[in-house]
Amino acid sequence: MALTNGRPIKLLIVDDSAVVRQVLSKSLADVPDIEVVGTATDPYVARDKIVKLEPDVITLDIEMPRMDGITFLRKLMQYKPMPVIIISSLTQKGGTLALEAIEAGAVEVLCKPGGSFSVGEMAEQLAEKIRAAARSRPRQAQAQAANQAAPAPRLAPTDMDLTQKILAIGASTGGTEALKEVLTRLPGTVPGIVIVQHMPPKFTTAFAARLNGLCQFEVKEAEDGDSVFPGRCLIAPGNFHMLLRRSGARYHVNVMTGPMVHHQRPSVDVLFKSVAKSAGRNAVGVILTGMGADGADGLKLMREAGSPTFGQNEATCVVYGMPKAAFESGAVEKELPLDDIAGAVMRTLGAMKV
Repeated sequence: MALTNGRPIKLLIVDDSAVVRQVLSKSLADVPDIEVVGTATDPYVARDKIVKLEPDVITLDIEMPRMDGITFLRKLMQYKPMPVIIISSLTQKGGTLALEAIEAGAVEVLCKPGGSFSVGEMAEQLAEKIRAAARSRPRQAQAQAANQAAPAPRLAPTDMDLTQKILAIGASTGGTEALKEVLTRLPGTVPGIVIVQHMPPKFTTAFAARLNGLCQFEVKEAEDGDSVFPGRCLIAPGNFHMLLRRSGARYHVNVMTGPMVHHQRPSVDVLFKSVAKSAGRNAVGVILTGMGADGADGLKLMREAGSPTFGQNEATCVVYGMPKAAFESGAVEKELPLDDIAGAVMRTLGAMKV
């Protein structure tokens, strides 16, 4: 995916590790639509190279000398907003810091190369994230501050029967903030919720913990065999697919490995197809911001099984890729702005007959 003027996407790599800079540069050497125009060892060098090289996308380490990545990111979003991909260590601390960076304006997260991570795997994942970032709409610092100052209003509790109902949501680029917007609007009385958000391992752990502290219901990273019931939200762990299963009157999830689907594990399609099979017309499907087509086929199966389905509209998406693919395939029954989705879901659930 070259940019609209036909030239490759210009990338600047900011990392204090010479090894990481070399691995990232090498992994993109044979990718024709991406050009590494420069590297920087810290934010001060990066500042000068941004002015000189005018990159389209930046990869940014979080822990660096002289100025940490999150401080630099906040300054960048204030004075020169641009797409930023966070390169973070695969640790609990790295996951927590990566979430802070996303809240500050970053659009994507990638694990630092190391261990058994081959250059081939790195190239595929990094290139996809760079393309997604290049298509994204960077969030202005002013808009972020306004959102933080005025939390989304929470919907009133409901006394509807939610026992057999399921809410399934899929998201990718920009999805962590979109999911937060939707979930924090929901009341404590919600159906069982199952979510796939494209994120690496450890980061989904931190993401679930963060949401658990913000929502009026339980949010946890899914474990194999976990029950799905009203008041519980399960998020697929990074690097594992999640499927919904039904045993009699009860739902549970299977968490398993397997081939990537649409270059993703977890895959939204894998979840949605299982929801179509196990819950059918008792489920509601939602597809949020993200690049690619993951989720479109599964959401179409959900709709064909009788599930009401919603997609985030283009104007409010960071990347209008996954919702667009789902809408064009006929999988999305109705497109809505992000801040209307929670209300539409609850009204729909209230009208559904079990």
